[in-house]
Amino acid sequence: MTKGEKPKANSYDNIKVADEFSAGSNVQHNHALRITTKSELIALVVDYNPTIDRDLLGKAYDYAFDMHGAQLRASGDPYYAHPVEVARILAQLRLDEASIVTGLLHDTIEDTPATYEQISKIFNEDIATLVEGVTKLTELEVKAARTTQAENLQKFVLALSKDIRVLLVKLADRLHNMRTLNFIKSKAKRLRIARETLDIYAPLARRIGVNRYAAELEDLAFSHLYPDAFAAISNQLVDVRAKFAVATEQITRKIGQILENAGISGKVSGREKRAYSIWRKLDKKSVSFGDVSDIYGFRIVLDKNEDCYLAIAALHAVWKYVPGRFKDYISLPKPNGYRSLHTSVVGPHGLRVEIQIRTKVMDRIAEYGVAAHWKYKDSTYGYHPDKGISSDPMEALRGILSILEDGGDADDFFENAKLEMFSDQVFAFTPKGDLHVLPRGATPVDFAYAVHTKIGDTIVGAKVNGTNVPLRTQLRNGDIVDISRSDVRKPPPNWESLVVTGKARSGIRRLLRISELREFLTLGKRVARHALHRLGLDASQLNYDDALERLKFSSLDDLYVSMGKGTVTGTMLADALVPGFVRKNALGQARIAIDDEHGHDFLRGDKLEPCATIRFMPCCSPLPGERIVGILTQGHGIEVHTIDCDRLIDHEADENTWIDLSWNDEARQHGLAIGRLLLSCENAKGVLADVGRVIANSDGNIVKIITENRGEDFIDFIVDIEVADSTHISVIAASLRSLPAIVDVSRLRG
Repeated sequence: MTKGEKPKANSYDNIKVADEFSAGSNVQHNHALRITTKSELIALVVDYNPTIDRDLLGKAYDYAFDMHGAQLRASGDPYYAHPVEVARILAQLRLDEASIVTGLLHDTIEDTPATYEQISKIFNEDIATLVEGVTKLTELEVKAARTTQAENLQKFVLALSKDIRVLLVKLADRLHNMRTLNFIKSKAKRLRIARETLDIYAPLARRIGVNRYAAELEDLAFSHLYPDAFAAISNQLVDVRAKFAVATEQITRKIGQILENAGISGKVSGREKRAYSIWRKLDKKSVSFGDVSDIYGFRIVLDKNEDCYLAIAALHAVWKYVPGRFKDYISLPKPNGYRSLHTSVVGPHGLRVEIQIRTKVMDRIAEYGVAAHWKYKDSTYGYHPDKGISSDPMEALRGILSILEDGGDADDFFENAKLEMFSDQVFAFTPKGDLHVLPRGATPVDFAYAVHTKIGDTIVGAKVNGTNVPLRTQLRNGDIVDISRSDVRKPPPNWESLVVTGKARSGIRRLLRISELREFLTLGKRVARHALHRLGLDASQLNYDDALERLKFSSLDDLYVSMGKGTVTGTMLADALVPGFVRKNALGQARIAIDDEHGHDFLRGDKLEPCATIRFMPCCSPLPGERIVGILTQGHGIEVHTIDCDRLIDHEADENTWIDLSWNDEARQHGLAIGRLLLSCENAKGVLADVGRVIANSDGNIVKIITENRGEDFIDFIVDIEVADSTHISVIAASLRSLPAIVDVSRLRG
């Protein structure tokens, strides 16, 4: 049926059939100078909330007009048009009066002389707090160009965690800004805002169920980030729309007839898949546009829950359903409250037809999510949970907020939060029948962390439907999962292959950090004890409080952890415990790799001048006992290299610069140089503590440890060690090779 054509008469008057498909990909917004008036805005709110304080809303409208004054937007429109449109969007969401007023005032603290105190006095503290919350999110937007998206999202979620209305106002603000994004002249700024919208705002809108605006945000951002792809998909949609116009009208009316014959009253409408949604499928499944089978879908909106199941039975009786494509989100709602029946059937002419069936209440929640929970009821207006819907509007964000509790850096949070926001669901139960919703591909380890962090930390096994299964088993809808636990908290081996949820990943990484800190603490204590013993100091006679203050540590454990990591050395500790001790001690003066000015004390050579500067070169890291040679340089003194150093080839042409050098007895007896080892180890618990023990027992002192190439099964450590000579580091290397977890030990130079 063409646009504007009247629907044909039919005999099924209790079934309302839409006369045209809702084309979802049109994101072009014409620049209109007309601004919603105060009376129009008030009328829009009164329509769903007759008890609105009209004077308060009118006063907020006037305040926004006065405070923004002569300010203009990039489009040339009066600036106050923006907060008015934000308020209008919020009214379309049917939000409470505090949210609508906040929409009108949301930019006043940021862009005008208005203050929190002033807004609190003129309006009320609740509104002032909401405006301040939105202002903080705006400040994060401004900083986004200088910070990572990961840091921005982390702070963003923290800022909105107190009141979900802050997010709803911010989404309305971002939606209107995206509708007018083309007026911003800077391409780089447009792309940054569009990317931020696609990475943060649209997923958060999806997460709280505001799907109508999430879809528009996605398409708007997509059109700016990938204009060629957007144009190509939009053009093909126009062609498909014309090609299947007759078929879609026939299917719509056939569905209506099926419902009429079953005695079911409701409304049938069609929907067109949006451009960004199609693009994601093309990208994810590596298929062409012609292979996308669900460009068109159909929605049935009914009056009662039981009618939904009657309708699905009636449809399946006429058309064969596609196995594996039936989903019951009424019995098992999504975390954001979404409820509906989904099915795919083989319709007329062999066409695959996707159908959604829901009630009017479910339909509003599917479109507006959390916002649909606020409604007029009796003589009050506020949050009223419907039957079967979570009573906590923040529940949809609970999984993301819980990731913050596990710490970690911003990049980890960003990765884990996106896992939470972009996943399809699988439903699994505890043996007591408690439901937990997880991403598709989740394992028993993910399930354990979903139940409680402590259960995830101590999982050692699992039963699914009464049968013992490996922890890497992927759960399926309806599985009953029973977790076996131990008393010890430790990350499972090869954990990265066992989990897919952000909460499980962040929880295990927290466990790893705790485990590593415990190992560094044990190692640091050994390093300290060994260093003090080597220097002849009695730990029981020393004042650690003064040393902690000098080294700027709040506790002894923090100091030991830093020593375990190698950021504080034994000689640094000794100098902090007994100021000046190291400078007076021969061992302190003998650190030839760190304090090169004492090189003369350890070298012999015919051409060695007493006043020459000695530099032990890091390219080959010479140790006492190794054959060495000196290179006389212009202005840089004497460079000391091992005889097999690759850098010596640069000096072959000028033999006059070469100096024969050797180590003297003082170097072998008192010299402490830095040797570097590369350790390849099994990624096993306690391996770092074993390494520290072996080095300490071999009379070595760890100066620094670097962890790299950490994988599921193996891990590499680069360890800098104070050693007496080349023989000493060879002995340490041999001792380390005897450890069961050590795969390889090699000497590094440079």
